[in-house]
Amino acid sequence: MKQYKENHPTNKSVAVTSEDGNQSSNEIAGADQNILNLLDYMDNYLILVDSVSSSVRQGWLELASARYSMGASRVNSSLFDLKSHYASTTLQVDNGGTDTELPCFTLCKWTSSDEAKLEEDQLLKNKSDSLGSEKRKAEESGSPVTANNHAEKERFKSLSMFGTLVSPKLRATQSTFETTLETLVEMSNLRASLLCAYDQVQKDRETD
Repeated sequence: MKQYKENHPTNKSVAVTSEDGNQSSNEIAGADQNILNLLDYMDNYLILVDSVSSSVRQGWLELASARYSMGASRVNSSLFDLKSHYASTTLQVDNGGTDTELPCFTLCKWTSSDEAKLEEDQLLKNKSDSLGSEKRKAEESGSPVTANNHAEKERFKSLSMFGTLVSPKLRATQSTFETTLETLVEMSNLRASLLCAYDQVQKDRETD
């Protein structure tokens, strides 16, 4: 009976179980934390994929509705201006300075072209006094020129090819696809984090 008590591993097993039970969530690190990060990024990425699919579907339905209300002759690809234009929306890519930094994608919407900026600067230089006075009056009245006003002006200009009075559905189409583009850029940034987390998990498996 004495020999059974000495060789029985019950006390040791209880001690190990007690130590494992006292671990808290902040002690989860290393490989376990990397796996959790990977699953979290994957879940967010799938949510964005579903959001893009829904918004694209909505945008095409709004475009079809606008074409139905305005007529196929007013909403047609033959009305597109095929001349060369500066991109009103650009994508900036920052690759990062070190290997640990992830690439970052930034969407610049409704930006002015370089030539347009030069012409605007020249006009501002020639009429600095009058424009400065108008700007001060606008600021005092509480309605300064903002980036949102510029964006709305560019949106209106892009739809002017379809006529002066366009269907609200066509404006909704523009807004929907613009939101879709923003989501795609967000997906690109999230995908970079997802791939980085996947590589880290692979490294943890190789070291095990």
